[in-house]
Amino acid sequence: MKATLEWRKSTSADFGTGSGRWGCAQLRHYTAAYREWGEGPPLVLVPALAGGMELLGPLAGLLGRHFRVISYQLRGEDDCFAMRRRFGLPDLVDDLAEFIAWHGLESPALVGVSFGGLLALEFAARHSGRLSRLAVQGVGARFERSLVQMLGSTVLARYPLPPDNPFVNQFFNLLFGEPRKSGPLADFVIGQCWQTDQSVMAHRFRLVEEFDLCDRLARIALPTLVMVGDRDVLVSQRNLRTLCDGLPRAESKRVDGAGHFAFVTHPGRVADELTRFLQ
Repeated sequence: MKATLEWRKSTSADFGTGSGRWGCAQLRHYTAAYREWGEGPPLVLVPALAGGMELLGPLAGLLGRHFRVISYQLRGEDDCFAMRRRFGLPDLVDDLAEFIAWHGLESPALVGVSFGGLLALEFAARHSGRLSRLAVQGVGARFERSLVQMLGSTVLARYPLPPDNPFVNQFFNLLFGEPRKSGPLADFVIGQCWQTDQSVMAHRFRLVEEFDLCDRLARIALPTLVMVGDRDVLVSQRNLRTLCDGLPRAESKRVDGAGHFAFVTHPGRVADELTRFLQ
């Protein structure tokens, strides 16, 4: 209930037609829709595995009070037919580099959540000198094959599901970090996640399985904030320690009472930590 009230209070207008500024970036392999909030130092916000940049609205709206926040749709989000052309994590990192260059941004801050945190870390390992600061939430140093991840990946990849499938909805519910009945917040998150095509979610799950940054963490020499919900079922304490210990200039922050969806269930706390770190 507390998270629901926080979401309603801070973001009730973030999804209206007048919220944010929309645009399209013509990248080499696809046209990336993007959205901007606020004015100030540039901050690029990379979305999660499902839900697109709209799921970031609560967090982006709060960060827009201090920064020029720019988020974009990952390849395949608005066009599942993009999956016909094979691409992997390096290609998505190239998309991000091209998107930043398209905007003419010099040393922006980069923030990634969940799958977007994975891409942000990969980008920083390759282009650390192109960023001012880095922050991630809900990601470790490598992929961990937990039961939750195995079920999600297997079901999405092998079984065609109708929209709003109860089984997958229960998977999404696990990511809240606590049992959650239907309500405005749960309905928004689950409904938004289903805006991402099932084939796109399955493909991104397969890309996550390739992720292992352990031998390249030392390349990320810029100040880095690592956030995790203390009820996150996808990131173990061991994996989190490996990430923080391997980054030369890392600090970690725990979001109490939050799960993997901390960026949307607790946007105020996440935004406060990011603002403190980035300023």
